[in-house]
Amino acid sequence: MIIEERVAQILKAEAEAISRVEVTPAFKEAITALESCKGKVITTGMGKAGNIAEKFAATLCSTATPAAYLHPGEAMHGSLGLIGPEDCLVAFSTSGKTLEVVEMLELCRHLGLKTIIGITSHPDSEVRNSSDIILDMGEIEEPCPLGLTPSSSVVVMLAISDALALVLMELKGVRKRDYGLRHHGGYLGRKARLENE
Repeated sequence: MIIEERVAQILKAEAEAISRVEVTPAFKEAITALESCKGKVITTGMGKAGNIAEKFAATLCSTATPAAYLHPGEAMHGSLGLIGPEDCLVAFSTSGKTLEVVEMLELCRHLGLKTIIGITSHPDSEVRNSSDIILDMGEIEEPCPLGLTPSSSVVVMLAISDALALVLMELKGVRKRDYGLRHHGGYLGRKARLENE
């Protein structure tokens, strides 16, 4: 194996996975739902998908949309109390069959949650049946030699969630001053403050 060639193959596979995402009217529906959400945006997912869900919540918070990540396992043990009827839930699951995520979506409906956005890939994903809006990741082939390690799928989730957050930020008219008020620390906070003086 020539290492440089293999690295290039993996990078190309991940870039191609993003390029295959079909931008359908569902994206506008999802952004409209997020913009009009009267409560908070709750994100969820297990494993690597959960890592992306957590990052999405953090990005939303720093760009003027109140959000929180809820671990599906913790949700089963009382943290589901975070959910309110006016919230909007965004569920990340490539297979859409992860038991903890599927159960959580069902239980959220019992709490009166009206809006669930599912980000998923598999055509037989159970998340599709539990969601009001589906953002389809398309067919994903992982470049892992075993075809198992989430890599292209995680990159696609990240790209979709970034697109949602950045368009939502634009629609809300978030300026550098607004960003700096929510993200005042570190390099980015300093940059936002200095460019406002």
